[in-house]
Amino acid sequence: MDQTERDEIVRLTEEYGGQWGINHTRRLLQLIVIIGAGLQYDQEVVWLAAHLHDWGGYSPWAQAGVDHAVRSKQVADTFLHEKGYPPELIDPVLECIEQHHQGGNDRRIESILLSDADALDFLGVVGVLRDFAKKPKDLRDGYKTVRARMEKLPKLICLEKTKEIAAQRLPEMESLLAAFEEESFGWF
Repeated sequence: MDQTERDEIVRLTEEYGGQWGINHTRRLLQLIVIIGAGLQYDQEVVWLAAHLHDWGGYSPWAQAGVDHAVRSKQVADTFLHEKGYPPELIDPVLECIEQHHQGGNDRRIESILLSDADALDFLGVVGVLRDFAKKPKDLRDGYKTVRARMEKLPKLICLEKTKEIAAQRLPEMESLLAAFEEESFGWF
């Protein structure tokens, strides 16, 4: 993939996902470097999957009632075929996208890296702030979402390095939520 193709994908990710989408992608790629240290994986597959994995949740592609991972796989499939990418690159990228909210070690390493990084991006201070920012007028919703993620996401993580980072981030989240509870007197 040449730089012009990369630039177009970055531009489209930012255009449709906004700062939210492009910054999430940048964090994922940084996390993958950290949790993937010492592992052999296809960096091009990971790069493409990280950029395309949420496209199905962005306008104009989002569809009501269709999980964004499923829709993102459909959108990426069309995009990559239209751009002439080879099947040996398309297939693993689509697997990564489809499975980016799943756990389990019976997948290719690129898929595990993307899903682990995606889980980590929702854990920690950034994760808390992202969920509260989605519905700033309903802090209860953000609070419930964060609590649910704290329960669910650690169970989906596969790699030991990711588990170590999550173990550091969960107490940070708990501390932040405890301060929120105290300062809001429970009337949030």
